[in-house]
Parts: sequence; structure tokens; C-alpha cells
Amino acid sequence: MFPILEAKWLAPKVRWITVAAPRVATKHLPGHFVIVRVSEHGERIPLTIADSDSASGTITLVVQVLGATTQQLCALKEGQAILDVVGPLGKATEMKNFGHVVLVGGGVGTAVIHPQAKALKNCGNYVSAVIGGRSQSYVILESELRSICDAVYPCTDDGSYGYHGFVTGKLGELIADQQQPVHAVITAGPVPMMRAIANLTREHHLHTIASLNPIMVDGTGMCGGCRVTIAGQTQFACVDGPEFDAHQVDFTELADRLSAYRPQEQLSWQQLQNLNHECRLNQLK
Repeated sequence: MFPILEAKWLAPKVRWITVAAPRVATKHLPGHFVIVRVSEHGERIPLTIADSDSASGTITLVVQVLGATTQQLCALKEGQAILDVVGPLGKATEMKNFGHVVLVGGGVGTAVIHPQAKALKNCGNYVSAVIGGRSQSYVILESELRSICDAVYPCTDDGSYGYHGFVTGKLGELIADQQQPVHAVITAGPVPMMRAIANLTREHHLHTIASLNPIMVDGTGMCGGCRVTIAGQTQFACVDGPEFDAHQVDFTELADRLSAYRPQEQLSWQQLQNLNHECRLNQLK
């Protein structure tokens, strides 16, 4: 069992959960993820490690409610525990002095770029972060990134806060600014966003890394659910990644594969809602 030391809402349906996991915290590097199981008969889900503290033996997960398992996980409170936390898994982010690195996070993808920002800054980079959400309430980890990065640019689709528009628009402005030339881009978030960023940076021949966390299922390379085509070759996001050269990713195939388990996910979600409904009825008896 892995005790929850802190649990709070960062945004609508987005939960910050700090967990006691000393062995994971000691080995964690930016880009790593863990496999979590909430209950004995629950499914195993991969989650990015948003932060870690080896001294206190804790890791932080940022979880968005998207289905039955994430609903159950986000319902846990401080003092409760997660049954299994396995990791760290995956390959760590390439860390070196690129020059000016722009980190682009969309939604909960911002949790992926948070530890990357720390490490890249320690390598001597000038680090900018472009973070997006539908509206102001969906922009997460801004203050945490501001304490690390040289510049942070919040973006909202509806213009309620920061830059009015998609993160690609702000990224394009930064690339065009010759006073602080961009040398590398690292992105994490929805697949359509990462594809758009890859298309943009390809035109400027900018080294670009995309985190393919959304496609992962098993996390060990055994199920084959995270097969991706990289430069024409089949690889597995969980063991060969989750980070790849964005210009070599077949995003069309990736988008198609993301919908492969949608019927099962919808069934599981409906079963959870029915169970919760039955529990409430029992309370009224």
C-alpha cells in the first residue's frame, strides 16, 4: 500500500496526489512514469510522475478524470492509500544544454514538462514554458513553473487568461522572435496538439520531442497496445519511449489507435456509474 499524503484539485476533474513511494522517488528522472492499481480487481494505468522528492520519499501524480479508474483514484483522499505503484518506468528525457528550450504542455500534459523544466534549467538552458487549457481554470502548474522557468506563457482557447489561442500560436511567436532563438521543443499533451507542434517545428528544422503517454496501456511492453510507428519502424511507447522524435512519429496511426479501447472504456465507466447509483440507493434504505 502507498499512503496518500496530499490530495487536492488543480482544475475541474484534475487532481494533484502526493504519494509515499520512497524507492520510486529515489530513482525518478524526468520522463519516467509509474503503473498504478487502485484496488485488487482494478485495471493498471500508466501515470506520469509530475514531481518527486527523494529526501521525503514522495512522488506526485497529476490525474485527470477520464474514466472509471481515474474516477476512483481521484476520489481517494489524504490518509487513504493506493494499492500498487510500480516504477519508475520508461526512458528518461534527454537532458543537455540545448540553448533555449521551449516546453509545451497541454492540459495535464503540463505535469510532464514540470520535472523536465527543473532538469533542463539545471543543465544551463534558457527555459520557456507554454501551457494551455480551455479556459483559465484549466491552466495548471503555472506558479510552479514560474518558480523554475525563465518565462511562462499561459494560453487559453477562449481568451479568458493569457494568450488567446492555441499553444501552437504562442510557440510560433517564440520561434519568430530572433532576440531569443529557439533551439529545441519538448511537448506533452493531446495527440492533435503534439501533431500540430511537430508540423510547425518541422518547417523550422527544430529538434522536437513528443511524449506519447496517451497511448500507453500495460506499461511493460507485453500487451502491445502502445505500438507506434517511428521513422517507419514499430516501437512500443512504454519501453522504447515514451518520448520520441516528434518529426518521426506517425501521428495518423497514433490517433487511430487511441480509439481502439473506447468501447471497453465506456462500458467500464457505465458500470462504475451504475455501481455508484446502487450504493446511493442503499444509503436511502
